[in-house]
Amino acid sequence: MRTFLETTLISYDNINITFFVIIKMVFLIMLTIVLLRLLKKFFKFQSKKKNLEYGDIYSIYQIIKYILSTIVIIMLLDMLGVNTTILLTSSAALLVGVGLGLQNIFKDFLSGIILLFGKVIRINDIVQVDNEIGKILEINLRATKILTRDNTNLLIPNSKFVEENVVNWTLDENNIRLKIDVGVAYGSDVELVKRLLLETASNHADVLNQPSPFVRFSNFGNNSLDFQLFFWSDNIFGMENTKSDIRYKIDQSFRNHNITIPFPQLTLWMQNEKNS
Repeated sequence: MRTFLETTLISYDNINITFFVIIKMVFLIMLTIVLLRLLKKFFKFQSKKKNLEYGDIYSIYQIIKYILSTIVIIMLLDMLGVNTTILLTSSAALLVGVGLGLQNIFKDFLSGIILLFGKVIRINDIVQVDNEIGKILEINLRATKILTRDNTNLLIPNSKFVEENVVNWTLDENNIRLKIDVGVAYGSDVELVKRLLLETASNHADVLNQPSPFVRFSNFGNNSLDFQLFFWSDNIFGMENTKSDIRYKIDQSFRNHNITIPFPQLTLWMQNEKNS
């Protein structure tokens, strides 16, 4: 049996692959997979037990995963007989040359480390990147995966989150203030308009009671009396649907109370001139 395990399958230079080496490599890979799964379950359990942020736990797990994977790869190369010390030393100059051509990849890689440690964005955060709003699903070293409101997955290079302006709707609070602009015809009862706007917002399921909604009489417009309805909601991911639904209800409420939303009007004066 020992002779069979030591049977050479591949031999090249200092590399000598036997059945025993393959078994050790497979065992190490399987052990690493099992260990990572156990760690993931452990971190999830701890986050629920101690009421910790899942994004923080995920960041720690990702860092451990990358470190452990690097160690395992070095151990696998060592099992094959590859001198990793010489390999790393001899490839240093090559890595510098390659790095000049792969600056964006290294930039995204370093940005990924910053995101994992810095907690600028976390799992389940709602962010806005390039006018696209989405929920953070995964933060990897190369790119971050977000779920958009169209139910599509986008991979965003990590450097965008570090170098560009990114709106994190849920960084400090889980609710945001939303605004709806509406104009009514001159001569309308402004107190009634205010009451109807507040009632419409307060009766909506996605609108928070605290802070309470309020109405601002913003301007005497060219064609209308302009109002702004402000309210708070924790449905950040579906905020545009919430605003749309409230607009429907405002329109219906105004119709029921004979309040007109005017359309822009233009008065045109024409004068005929006779040639003398």
